[in-house]
Amino acid sequence: MPNIKQQKKRVRIAAEERLENLRYRSTIKTLTKRLATAAEDGDTAAGALHRNAGARKKSQAARLLSGPQA
Repeated sequence: MPNIKQQKKRVRIAAEERLENLRYRSTIKTLTKRLATAAEDGDTAAGALHRNAGARKKSQAARLLSGPQA
């Protein structure tokens, strides 16, 4: 158990970040499953992304992964 105020804060923040990451992972898994089932059923309208939308999402993910920029 942390004794220092900053350590307590870091433990709290880490727990919040862990929950947020869990939500993101869950959402990604759900969307991936939906895409897989749409592809199996041959429903191209439900499974298709616009080319720019896919590129934008990849770019956003890469930006989040790289961390804050100064």
